[in-house]
Amino acid sequence: MKGKNEQRAGLLYGIGAYGMWGLVPLFWPLLEPSGAVEILAHRMVWSLGAVGIAMLFLRRWAWIGELMRQPRRLSLIATAATVISVNWGLYIWSVNNGHVVEASLGYFINPLVTIAMGVLLLGERLRPVQWTAVATGFAAVLVLAIGYGQPPWVSLVLAFSFATYGLLKKKVDMGGLESLAAETAVLFVPALGFLLWLGVSGDATFFAEGAGHGALLASTGLVTAIPLVCFGAAAIRVPLSVLGLLQYLAPVFQFALGILYFHEAMPPERWAGFALVWVALVLLTWDALRTARRTRAEALRLAVRAAEDVAPIATASASAPDMETPAVKG
Repeated sequence: MKGKNEQRAGLLYGIGAYGMWGLVPLFWPLLEPSGAVEILAHRMVWSLGAVGIAMLFLRRWAWIGELMRQPRRLSLIATAATVISVNWGLYIWSVNNGHVVEASLGYFINPLVTIAMGVLLLGERLRPVQWTAVATGFAAVLVLAIGYGQPPWVSLVLAFSFATYGLLKKKVDMGGLESLAAETAVLFVPALGFLLWLGVSGDATFFAEGAGHGALLASTGLVTAIPLVCFGAAAIRVPLSVLGLLQYLAPVFQFALGILYFHEAMPPERWAGFALVWVALVLLTWDALRTARRTRAEALRLAVRAAEDVAPIATASASAPDMETPAVKG
C-alpha cells in the first residue's frame, strides 16, 4: 500500500510540475527589459532564498552533513545544477525572442530522449512500438532540420539538457526540496557575483526599472522553486518512463500559447515535423497503457492462482486429526 501511495503522490507532483512549466511562458515577457542571463541569475539567487525559508520552516537540515560526506553525490548535484542552468537560460531566451513553439518542440522531443537515455545508460529494453516511436521522432527532427535549413538547435538542446537533468536527479535520489536546495547553493555564488557586477557596471535592471520590476525578478525564486520541488519529488517516486509520459503536459500548453497567444508562424514543414512527433507520442502512450493493462491482468491472474493453491492446503490442515491430543479412554 505504501508503494502505491508513493507512486500516486509522485504522479500528482509530476502533473503539478509540468502544468506550471507549461504556463510559465506567460511570465518571462513580464521581466523585460532584463536579459536572459540576468533573469537566470535572479532565478538562481532568489530560488535559494525561497528554498531556505522552506527548509527553516520545516527544520530539515540533517541531510546537509550527510551530503557533505558524499563526494560522488555532491558532484552529481553540481552537474545537475550546471545542466539545468543551461536549460533555464536557453528557455528564457527562447520565450522572450519569439521561439515559444520551437521551445515547446524541445519538450515534445524530451520524452523520446528520456527513453533513449534509459536504453543507452540504464540498460532498459524497449518494446517494438517504443522503437518505432523513437525512430519516428528522429524522422521528425530530420524534417524540421530540412524545413529550418539547419537542425532545430533550441529544441534539441532543451530536450537533451532536461532529459540529462532528470537522469541525474534519479541518480542523486534526494527529496525534491533537499536536492533543489543543494543545486541552488551550488549556483548561488556565481549568480550573485554576476548580479553585483551588473550593478557596478550600471547595467542591472533590478532597481532601474522600479519596485514592481524588482518584485517580479524576486518572484522568479518561487516560479523556479515550486515546480522544481514537485519535479524532484516525482523523479524519485515514479519510473523514468512515467516521467516521460507526464512531460507531454508542458509542451502542449507551450505550443498552444505559442500559436494562440504569441501568434508565431507555423509553415507547412513545421506542421509536418510536429505531426511526426505527435505520432511518436501517441504510439508511446498507447504502448504504455497497453503494457500497464497487461501487467495488472497478469498480477491479478497470479494472485488468483496463489489463492487457489493455498485453499486446498488450508482445508486439509483444518480437517486433519490433532496428533498431539491424547485419545480419551472410556
